[in-house]
Amino acid sequence: MVTPKRPRTIQIFLPSGDPSGIRIAEQTTSIIRVVEVPRSDLADFLKMPEAQQVALYFLVSGDTKDEVYIGQSGDVRTRLMQHHKEAAKDWERALVVISLTNNLTQTHVLYLESLSIEKAKHCQRYELLNSNKGQKPHTPIPLKADCDEIHLIGSLLLATLGYPIFEPLTEQTSLATTPVFHCNRAGVNAKGMYTNEGMVVLKGSSAPMSTQRKTEQRFYDKRDELIAKGIISVENERFVFQRDYLFQTPSGASMFLLLASSNGWVDWKTENGVTLHDHQGRDLETKVQKT
Repeated sequence: MVTPKRPRTIQIFLPSGDPSGIRIAEQTTSIIRVVEVPRSDLADFLKMPEAQQVALYFLVSGDTKDEVYIGQSGDVRTRLMQHHKEAAKDWERALVVISLTNNLTQTHVLYLESLSIEKAKHCQRYELLNSNKGQKPHTPIPLKADCDEIHLIGSLLLATLGYPIFEPLTEQTSLATTPVFHCNRAGVNAKGMYTNEGMVVLKGSSAPMSTQRKTEQRFYDKRDELIAKGIISVENERFVFQRDYLFQTPSGASMFLLLASSNGWVDWKTENGVTLHDHQGRDLETKVQKT
């Protein structure tokens, strides 16, 4: 489910005043709240009244915070304590979705857990650590409508806090209007879309497994990491993207493909050979002139 793009007001409260500590996000017109809890501050959260509620929660891990476990509980305090004690559970941040009026039921969160797992798999933003699909209980139509709205608001709040678990990398509506850029140096055959999050390398893009250029081991390490995760595969001495993948910068994307240093603003070009740098400059001038 793509969050509708319209103006909204989001409030983020810092209980301790520390921007890297516990953060509480809410939309001013909604009763849904998301609490972001660093694992180091878990004890502080467990003392808060929000920890005594029925809740949907997300445990985020990975060096780049790209792995997530999705769960639900009728007593999120007890459940998070259990996760903290489990040696096999490697997580750094908990994101807890609750209601300001404490009116979520076990049926709500069971449905939301199943829906969230389904949506997270579809978006492929994060590596999902769940071993099952969750339990989707029989849900009356009015309650299902409430859950869909909760999921919509929760998705927005998660993305605002920096966890766009349910936001597609490329929206179907943008595919026809957003230009596709190509990186074709040194045997690379890649396509990408420049978004407000960075450069999305599109599924099917490929590059040689090795390079004759001066390079560093870190480029190979990142490639091997994505191979291990199944994001790219090896085919005929080339690595091929099995799904769309976001790099934070155009240069980060082109360096990954070329296995060496690169200026992505120059190495990404339109089909007509216009560099990303020149294209964005022209696009900026056009938009400014229209205002």
